[in-house]
Amino acid sequence: MRYAILGSGAVGGLYGGRLAQAGHDVHFLLHSDYDQVAERGLRIDSVRGDFVVTAPNIYRDAADMPPCDVVIVALKSTNNHLLAGLLPQLIGEHGVVLSLQNGLDVEAAAIAAAPGHGVLGGCCFLCSNKVGPGHIRHLDYGRIVFGLYQEGAEGTDWTLERGEQILADMVGAGIDAQWTDDLAAARWRKLMWNIPFNGLSVVLDAATDEIMASPAARSLAETMIQEVFQGAASCGVSIDESAIATTMKHTETMVPYDSSMRLDFLHGRAMEVDAIFGSPLRAVTQELSRKRKTGENSVHPMPSVAMLHQQLQFLDSRPRQTSNPAS
Repeated sequence: MRYAILGSGAVGGLYGGRLAQAGHDVHFLLHSDYDQVAERGLRIDSVRGDFVVTAPNIYRDAADMPPCDVVIVALKSTNNHLLAGLLPQLIGEHGVVLSLQNGLDVEAAAIAAAPGHGVLGGCCFLCSNKVGPGHIRHLDYGRIVFGLYQEGAEGTDWTLERGEQILADMVGAGIDAQWTDDLAAARWRKLMWNIPFNGLSVVLDAATDEIMASPAARSLAETMIQEVFQGAASCGVSIDESAIATTMKHTETMVPYDSSMRLDFLHGRAMEVDAIFGSPLRAVTQELSRKRKTGENSVHPMPSVAMLHQQLQFLDSRPRQTSNPAS
């Protein structure tokens, strides 16, 4: 299959690079990095082994790219307004979209931009940063869990077949990829990390090791993890309760890590506040409203998460200077 990579940073650069290294037909849309990658290749420094894709297929303009069987969307969700102009140019007749973005229901933008095409969604459990033009540093973990976004949608059988092919290609390329029949659970499970540690890293100006070393910050993070766990249950999504302790343990043992949201904040970029915080909070609020009408009392609001959301909205709205323009 032919792959297009939209967003060749910490996620798209790493996984697209792995696929290209394994010999797959991968095409990268680049902007500011184009000249450096054309000259030096795509460089991946990885805990699983460093490599350089020396002559990748790169483009400045989506109109110059060939139709692709799989379009991997690894753009920040703050750029999803661009999909309407990009996906119709890239996706082949029977092509599918695989959205590897943070947040909840981020796939809806791809469905709107590419009607009639199958859409898969995936969560990336990894520590990876873009540290320079065409230069990705993969520090820890690396799993992708992905699955079908809409059961029963038009072309479901074809989308599932494509999903099986993508899984085989990724595993063959050395990527820790897994299929899920419950994408919603995978999304909420990722939010159990993204909400506390992305958000707190910004408002506390701290990396993960600093948060975990502080009893006060650690307690706040665990409270938020529990709230997200309960929020998922309120929306009918079942996650094993052991995931709360597992999330804390993995964060404690991972390499010190600056979250993507903190890096966006430090570099003066818009943060993914709505996708990571706004969307799940709206989902829980809608369930609360619906169940109040029926007399049910099984919805758990997320007060700490809501407060952190408001703090991040304030910070995101303030003009700020880039503290480190390198990436």
